Amino acid sequence: MSDIEIGRAKRARRAYAFDDIAVVPSRRTRDPHDVSVSWTIDAFTFDIPVLAAPMDSVVSPATAIAIGKLGGLGVLDLEGVWTRYEDADKVLKEICGLKAEGATKRLQEIYAEPIKPELLKSRIAEIRAAGVPVAGALSPQLTQEHYKTVIDAGVDLFVIRGTTVSAEHVSKGVEPLNLKKFIYELDVPVIVGGASTYTAALHLMRTGAAGVLVGFGGGAASTTRTSLGIHAPMATAVADVAGARRDYLDESGGRYVHVIADGGLGTSGDIVKAISVGADAVMLGSTLARAEEAPGGGWHWGSEARHPELPRGHRVEVGTVAPLEKLLFGPADTADGRVNLIGALRRSMATTGYSDLKEFQRVEVVIAPYHRG
Repeated sequence: MSDIEIGRAKRARRAYAFDDIAVVPSRRTRDPHDVSVSWTIDAFTFDIPVLAAPMDSVVSPATAIAIGKLGGLGVLDLEGVWTRYEDADKVLKEICGLKAEGATKRLQEIYAEPIKPELLKSRIAEIRAAGVPVAGALSPQLTQEHYKTVIDAGVDLFVIRGTTVSAEHVSKGVEPLNLKKFIYELDVPVIVGGASTYTAALHLMRTGAAGVLVGFGGGAASTTRTSLGIHAPMATAVADVAGARRDYLDESGGRYVHVIADGGLGTSGDIVKAISVGADAVMLGSTLARAEEAPGGGWHWGSEARHPELPRGHRVEVGTVAPLEKLLFGPADTADGRVNLIGALRRSMATTGYSDLKEFQRVEVVIAPYHRG
């Protein structure tokens, strides 16, 4: 791929967001009811390729259970209000009622409350008691401090999620997490990210991760591009990481690492395009924060918004559009791609002639930038 000259001293590669591409129908079509959207990671098979992002506005123990019963996976933020406060609902109500001015400062104060090991255990136990797969997320910074409590409590999948996670973190003051050693010693599959480049993803795959998150998370609530100047156009990022998966499959003699798109997925069309360029599943934040059952009550924020030193996000109002089951499976009564996410994925796969997600990763894609008016 040729680079574009920015100036005499710098060249850059052209990258594409989901809005820049589109899938193309082939010679065959199918009945949407004949299409499979299930996916498998390690020993777990899910009916839909959806992980609910570990954000307090998206996943509570109750919504993790609800998403699990609908065939997806809810990932609980183990650094959120649910593990810091006994009465988390009261705290969430306060967050939803904050005025814009001063909201970030108050979020920092709320999340300064220490994480309580007994709440880590009880929240995980609540989800496990419902009979659905249990997943929890920690940042790389707090993984070493809390992972033993989390594993002992009985998570089925462990997620290490940050703005960007590398296999080679360098620090003069803090002993970094040795991902390869850490993952090797765990008895549960680990999903790690974000990563947005071929090289970073390949290094994460070599640590033994079962899945790699692509993107920086945060999505609609993130200001990472404004604050840090960092941004990963998601169509290119997912395709690059899928390339790393392909090469690692050869390098490892057949070990398949799942690629999970995490960010830039505001509509059903974005989910379709994420899978078309190589994702096995998607992690949804703001998209699920619009569900009636979402703990954010129509508001959405991520861990970036509460950072104690450099907040890189806002609490944003996303509204409420439908109950969770309707949001995922319809029927939709609007035409904006926010409701019946799975129905739209099925129809797109059927329209282009593919019967399962792995096949759909081979669909033809064109560059067709769409500029919203």
